Amino acid sequence: MTIANTHIDAEAEVVQTTAPLPIGSLFALALAAFVTILTEALPAGLLSQISEGLAISEALAGQLVTVYAIGSLLAAIPLTAATQGMRRRTLLLLAIAGFAVANTVTTLSTHYVLTMVARLLGGVSAGLLWALLAGYAARMVPESQKGRAIAIAMVGAPLALSLGVPAGTLLGNLIGWRMSFAIMSLFAVALMVWVRLKVPDFPGQATHKRLALGQVFTLPGVRSVLFVVLAFVLAHNILFTYIAPFLAAAGLGERTDLVLLVFGVASLLGIWVVAVLIDRHLRALTLAGTVLFALSAMTLGAMSDRPAAVYIAVAAWGIAFGGAGTLFQTAIAKTAGDAADLAQSMLVTAWNLAIAGGGIVGGILLDHLGVVAFAPVLVVLLLLTLAVVWSAKQRGFPRSRQ
Repeated sequence: MTIANTHIDAEAEVVQTTAPLPIGSLFALALAAFVTILTEALPAGLLSQISEGLAISEALAGQLVTVYAIGSLLAAIPLTAATQGMRRRTLLLLAIAGFAVANTVTTLSTHYVLTMVARLLGGVSAGLLWALLAGYAARMVPESQKGRAIAIAMVGAPLALSLGVPAGTLLGNLIGWRMSFAIMSLFAVALMVWVRLKVPDFPGQATHKRLALGQVFTLPGVRSVLFVVLAFVLAHNILFTYIAPFLAAAGLGERTDLVLLVFGVASLLGIWVVAVLIDRHLRALTLAGTVLFALSAMTLGAMSDRPAAVYIAVAAWGIAFGGAGTLFQTAIAKTAGDAADLAQSMLVTAWNLAIAGGGIVGGILLDHLGVVAFAPVLVVLLLLTLAVVWSAKQRGFPRSRQ
């Protein structure tokens, strides 16, 4: 009897592992991530047009990106906590509708303040959406496929950065910045229809199962993942935010676009590697990515006068960073269990704090010590990351169970 049961369980495990992924539903989530990032970053490529259209300086136009990030940072945790009981598809549709409204107002507005309010609404929608996506993708599949499902749902973000923003900038130069945002609004509406027809619905969390924010924060492993996110993404943004002056000091200032292209292509490779291996090797991939990023930082610090070394190091950095978001979101989703959405909102907040911190810390380093200070600071942050990942072998980044 025991042998028979074991055989049945083994067959069930094989069926569960090899069940086809709900690709159509996961692609809808990926497109939601695409819309989120493109809505955030599109003004950066159209600053001169926007400043002329709204009769403001380019510096003020640049704050359209800043206020979006502020909305996401401020709204992620409280909004996710307040909506724990709502049905998930309804909440997802509301978040996407926020982008449709924000981009429509941006298209039509002739007043800077109104445009800023619209951008703030877009940021609020982004904070909510990022808190939803990973947990939503994980609910669609069995435990053995959660990592791959999250990887597919997250692929829209790097695609938006590597392809969407350049395409949107080109389109804006051809037909005007307002039409670019109008197209984004139409895209969001079409995506809402897709989500309503193809994405399964899930209930919100029952009242008796909801955890307070402090309870989620103290769950074993959650703080480890959040620290890793903060340190790793801070290291990334110190370098990424100030990559232009770093390359200028290395004599590659005129090759910044090519260096960023190498980073973007390598990031896509990193996403693919993580998507294939994450469900069995999350811990190993996180350790390997951290080590690879640290080696890249050391190479950039020691061999910045050698163009070939810079390109190789940037490619390694791209591979390491490409799959990082998927690794961290999968780790916290598995660690937090039923409280995954609230834990994801903490991850969103930590990620945005790291982005802001990268600009601040990198700027201080650049002003007082120069770009030579970047590599040592990055290495220290990444060694701390490595230590925390290594120690979180029970919860957070557990050993694989073969």
